Amino acid sequence: MALPKTTKPVTASGGLRLGLCCQFIAQPIKFSTTTATALARLPRREQLARLAALGAANAASLLAALKFCAANGIQSFRIISPILPAKTHPTVGYRVEELPGAAELVAQFRRCGDFACAQGIRTGFHPDQFVVLNSPDADILNRSIADIESQAEIAEWTNADTVNIHGGGGYGDKPAALERFRCNLDRLSPRARTRLTVENDDKTFTPADLLPLCRATGLPLVYDVHHHRCCPDSLSVAEATAAARATWNREPLFHISSPLEGWTGPKPERHHDYIDPKDFPAAWRGWDLTVEVEAKAKELAVTRLQQALR
Repeated sequence: MALPKTTKPVTASGGLRLGLCCQFIAQPIKFSTTTATALARLPRREQLARLAALGAANAASLLAALKFCAANGIQSFRIISPILPAKTHPTVGYRVEELPGAAELVAQFRRCGDFACAQGIRTGFHPDQFVVLNSPDADILNRSIADIESQAEIAEWTNADTVNIHGGGGYGDKPAALERFRCNLDRLSPRARTRLTVENDDKTFTPADLLPLCRATGLPLVYDVHHHRCCPDSLSVAEATAAARATWNREPLFHISSPLEGWTGPKPERHHDYIDPKDFPAAWRGWDLTVEVEAKAKELAVTRLQQALR
């Protein structure tokens, strides 16, 4: 299955595009959700009507978010995972076709994808950390696959080319855990498999752990330099950058963040409001690259980093 194009005009920063993650802090653009508890109080027909209304409102917010990005030179946007709330919940979940006005809802999301493509804005998804492909628990694994497939479906509508997950847990035997991950890739549909990427984390799987899996399966590595600095291995940042870059058959996607209280402070894995420009690797300069900015100040952090990198 062909992926959406992620090409864009070359910018003054040497092909670098910075990405905003999911939410806004200053702009009045919001995404709405609900809970299974609240939905369970309603008859099924009212549940579906409520979910359809939330989905339509979120699709409108997504278009507003993309328009903001286009107007402010932000060339990547991570779509919030529950943009269709409770879609895979075991008791109140649903297929999109069950929602009233389903065809128009899908059309709304497709208009978002068309706009993003026309503006050169890359979109992607990052399922929650409990979505793992290497759990030995069959129920957790099945729910994880359902979430990946759900986000891949929406990714198809929105021209998103990544559904990014972490390596998962080590479960006391990291090689065995990675082998389960590899085997479970075969359970994914083509649209999910072609979009799936894997990211190093700050506690368990380093780039050196994941790179053999990526090379063996063709799975791209989303290199998170903050996680690598918190959970190091034998690779330098420059070496990990080059190795991760080689796993991609399209423009690579990496992550950047800075520690809340500095690298010598407590819990350096916690994210700061902004990015310290000194944390941006020199090895990331001068080639086509998408970097998602994981910072609590959201669009303000992206704008400040844009200015600093100029």
